[in-house]
Amino acid sequence: MLKSTLIALFASAAAVLAMPAVAAAEEAKAQHAETVTTPAPARSGRIAVNGIDYYYEVHGAGEPLLLLHGGLGSTGMFGPVLPALAQGRTVIGVDLQGHGRTTLGDRPIDLKAIGDDLAVIVRELGYDKLDVLGYSFGGGAGLRLAVQHPDLVRRLAVVSAGFAQDGFYPEMLPQQAAVGAAMADMMKDTPMYQSYVAIAPKPEDFPRLLDRMGEYMRKPYDWSEDVKTLKMPVMLVYGDSDMYRPEHIVKFYQLLGGGQRDAGWMRETMSQNRLAIIPNRTHYDVFFAPELASTVRPFLDGETRVKSWDELVKESQ
Repeated sequence: MLKSTLIALFASAAAVLAMPAVAAAEEAKAQHAETVTTPAPARSGRIAVNGIDYYYEVHGAGEPLLLLHGGLGSTGMFGPVLPALAQGRTVIGVDLQGHGRTTLGDRPIDLKAIGDDLAVIVRELGYDKLDVLGYSFGGGAGLRLAVQHPDLVRRLAVVSAGFAQDGFYPEMLPQQAAVGAAMADMMKDTPMYQSYVAIAPKPEDFPRLLDRMGEYMRKPYDWSEDVKTLKMPVMLVYGDSDMYRPEHIVKFYQLLGGGQRDAGWMRETMSQNRLAIIPNRTHYDVFFAPELASTVRPFLDGETRVKSWDELVKESQ
C-alpha cells in the first residue's frame, strides 16, 4: 500500500476509511488543531479493568454524560464542542483501549469487551445511570455498553457509527482489511501519529495498535438483533456525506422502531428515538461540528415537547 496512494485514517466503529494522502493529511491537521483547544479537565484519573489501564477525565458539573471518542483519537477530539456539551453537565471522557492515554494491553481489541470495561468504569466512578454519546469507534463502544448493560444507560446518542459491517460503502472493505503495522512508518509525519506519541503510555505501541485494529476490522459483525433489544431512548446522528450508506442509516433507525409510520397529528405514534442528518458534514468533521452539540443536547436533556400547530394558532389570536 503506497503512501502516495492512501493513508489509513481511523475514525469509525470497527472500521477505517483509506483516504488519499493529501486529503488525509489535511483532515489530520484539522483534527490535531481541534485537539489542542480542549479545555483542561476538572479532574482526571485511571481505572484498571481487565488488563487495560483506562484514562478518564471529567469536565463540568451536573447530569452525567459519558463521552466516547473516535478511532486513533482521544477525548481531545471533542475540544470545540466540549464546552457546549459540559454546560450544566458532568462530562466523563474515557480514552478507549490503546488510544490516547489508555494502555493497549495484551488482549485483542473488541467492542464487546470494551463495552463491559466501560460498565466497570461507570460503576467505579459512582454512577448508577448516565447518558452516553459516542462518535464512530466510540459510538460502537457506547452501543455495546447499552446492549450489554442497559441498566446503566439512560439515553444513548450514536454519532456516525453503524450496526453491521455492510453499512459501509463496499469499496471500503478491502481497504479496511489492509490495515496493519506496515502502515506505521508512512504515518509518522502525520499529526495522527504525532498526537498519539505525545500522550500514549507506550508510544512504541503504535504499530501494534494498527495491527489490533486491523484484526478487529476484518471480523464481520451484525448487531441488528441486539439493536432491537434497546429500550432506552436512542438518537442517531450522521453527516449527510457520511461513510455509512444512507440505506444503512435508515435501517438502523427502523430497527429502533423509528421510521415505521406517520407520527400522527398529535405525535401520538411518534417513536421515542431520533434520527438527525447534519448537512454539509462528513464522517471526518461531524464530531467537532457546532451543530452536533445543538442537535444532541435537547435529546440528552429529555426535551421532547414541541408546540403543536393548534397551540401556535391560538397563541397568535
